[in-house]
Amino acid sequence: MEADQLRFILQELRFSAVLPVEGLGRLAEESTVRRVAAGEVVFRDGSTNNNLYLIRSGRLALEMNVPGRGAVRILTLGAGEMVGWSALLGQGKMTAGAIAIEDSDVVVASADRLRELCEADRDFGFLLMRQMADALSKRLVATRLQLLDLFADAPSLIPTQQAD
Repeated sequence: MEADQLRFILQELRFSAVLPVEGLGRLAEESTVRRVAAGEVVFRDGSTNNNLYLIRSGRLALEMNVPGRGAVRILTLGAGEMVGWSALLGQGKMTAGAIAIEDSDVVVASADRLRELCEADRDFGFLLMRQMADALSKRLVATRLQLLDLFADAPSLIPTQQAD
């Protein structure tokens, strides 16, 4: 796929739409589009991954391996969202796995090249990292809500004080 087509795709995605045109052009030159079939593993929990993925279409599930329970789905992500953020921070060891739950297209960018782009163009880097922080903030809220649901009917683990 040509860089101009990929730049247009990046302009349409929620995660990358706010990035400046010049930065999107450089990102497009360093990226490819990959088709991921339903059921295909993008990366595994604990594996090394050196790519950032932006979901163009379809849905990916994030799963964690829980001892005694196996793979547990913790979040489902769709078009415009990113996956593999820890690789962008230079921490290529994945804390969750990603699997396609339907046929999906993802934009794949080398985390090493993205870090180089961020260093070379600090304005672009700031905007990219701000988008990542925003996405992670939303995931944290979603996780908290899931935990509230999970423990809503569970008895309190904090002892209550009784009046004498």
